[in-house]
Amino acid sequence: MTHPLPQMRAGRPVIRQLDQTTANRIAAGEVVERPASAVKELVENALDAGATRIQIAIEEGGKRLIRVTDDGCGMVPEDLPLALSRHATSKIDGSDLLAITSFGFRGEALPSLGAVGRLTITSRAAGAEGAVIAVTGGRLTPPRPAAANPGTVVELRDLFFATPARLKFLRTERAETQAVAEVVRRLAMVEPYVGFSLSADGREIFRADAEQGELFGALTTRVTRLMGVDFIDNALPMDAERDGIALTGFAALPTYSRGAAVAQHLYVNGRPVRDKMLTGALRAGYMDVLAPGRHPAAVLYLDCDPQLVDVNVHPAKAEVRFRDPQVARGLLVGALRHAMAGAGHRAASTGGTATLAALQPEPLGARTGAPQTHRPVPAWHSERPSGAAIRAALDLQMPAPGFAETPSARFEPVLDDTPPSPDVPLGAARAQIHENYIIAQTADGMVIVDQHAAHERLVYERLKAQAQDSGIPAQALLIPEIVELSPTEADRLLAIAADLAALGLVIEPFGPGAVALREVPAMLARLDGRALIRDILDDLADQGTSDRLQARIDAVLSSMACHGSVRSGRRMTADEMNALLREMERTPRSGQCNHGRPTWVKLPLSDIERLFGR
Repeated sequence: MTHPLPQMRAGRPVIRQLDQTTANRIAAGEVVERPASAVKELVENALDAGATRIQIAIEEGGKRLIRVTDDGCGMVPEDLPLALSRHATSKIDGSDLLAITSFGFRGEALPSLGAVGRLTITSRAAGAEGAVIAVTGGRLTPPRPAAANPGTVVELRDLFFATPARLKFLRTERAETQAVAEVVRRLAMVEPYVGFSLSADGREIFRADAEQGELFGALTTRVTRLMGVDFIDNALPMDAERDGIALTGFAALPTYSRGAAVAQHLYVNGRPVRDKMLTGALRAGYMDVLAPGRHPAAVLYLDCDPQLVDVNVHPAKAEVRFRDPQVARGLLVGALRHAMAGAGHRAASTGGTATLAALQPEPLGARTGAPQTHRPVPAWHSERPSGAAIRAALDLQMPAPGFAETPSARFEPVLDDTPPSPDVPLGAARAQIHENYIIAQTADGMVIVDQHAAHERLVYERLKAQAQDSGIPAQALLIPEIVELSPTEADRLLAIAADLAALGLVIEPFGPGAVALREVPAMLARLDGRALIRDILDDLADQGTSDRLQARIDAVLSSMACHGSVRSGRRMTADEMNALLREMERTPRSGQCNHGRPTWVKLPLSDIERLFGR
């Protein structure tokens, strides 16, 4: 690759001061990446202004028009030109860049938008006259009087008209509209007392009215509206604190997971962030309970003194830096694991809904192949028969002698007919079918249990508890393995030597830039120590921590549990089935197997009756 030479004068480079318009356009490249970035900056300005109602309108995905209307404090006419100057802000006075409690503070958004688009601001403060000011491609016009309601209307037209090359990097209108909607949704998730509406090309696509009541109740209602009732029904409430950092919100059960990280919403002091350290901590909290390729769903709020976190590390303010990142990470990981352990045998309720959907009765004519020229009538549609008719029908359905001599499902004659107590959520075992699935009756429905998956999880949790109590046995190498590293890498690895030793991996310094691997976990006797150390160093460089060795050990324990659990095809007695159910109720994380799949599914009696039109 060749680099252009700078302009020269007398054999020396010529250094020039860029004009303000060019500087603003360069800054806009950092602050305004796409229409969603512009919407984020403008909506955050409205929130900082104390708005209680914010209306957003876009056209052509935000490329043609972005309009944000709020009922905030507004601006007086003489402040409008200053608002469009770089590094002019009302949010901070510059004396302490760590005491930041507002969304904005850089004073870059409005001049950046005015440098790459056609920007108009109409505003009126309480007790003042309204005024409007416009800037086009960086060229500012004087403010003039205008009729306006209290608050501010910011209108941005023809985004990137002054930098047309940026338009080539935008996605389709549909994709840009979805990105804008996601930005508004994320901000609405943390501001329950503010009403939001978003329209695209004249059609309202998002609305969230202001909530009422105390803060946590309002947040719960807002999260329910935006994430859905299923999320709240399958979420664990979070409430923890460590060293001045508080964690609240909701984390979904492992069995309520997604195929991508689209349902993860993390906030620091009310600011939506996409921080690598925090998302890594979220993954670590769900370690060994999620199926491969699945991602947890969560809405989590971290709050602390502004002095403990630096939000001024990224132009878009999407990343933060904690003074002590290990405290924040430890709080998040510990709270998640504690909440899931406390959830015990719970599994996502959506599994039962999917099961019932698969059990819909066939319409008339489906089995005979008869043509259907109109909507079929359900075969089960009838009036509820009388008690006498039911008894007569049952008498007629008594099987002939020998009919049930080789049943496909095995019923236990010793099972008690007493209705199960609500104190036993997984109910009482009634049958075993296909030598793998336990059918249990609960107080309000039935439960289907995968006996192998359930017992595998129970054995796995037992093995993990034993390993934690007695420690991971280590095996000394006959000849220590010397791993050559850079001095920086060696220091970084030796800093966590005590943590690695607790997991059975013993390392020692071996001169400058090298470590000696002396012991490995006994259960990983064939471990490639050099490769593992390299992987751990990669994790440390990327995330500041590593769960790589723990994950390897958990994988071995999981494999041991799989081989030591009740196999599919084994016939279980009634006592064995009930003992399995009771142990599941007592064991943390027993709602999912070692691979993240549910171990049981509940079918409510009311839903079962609907299948039969009762």
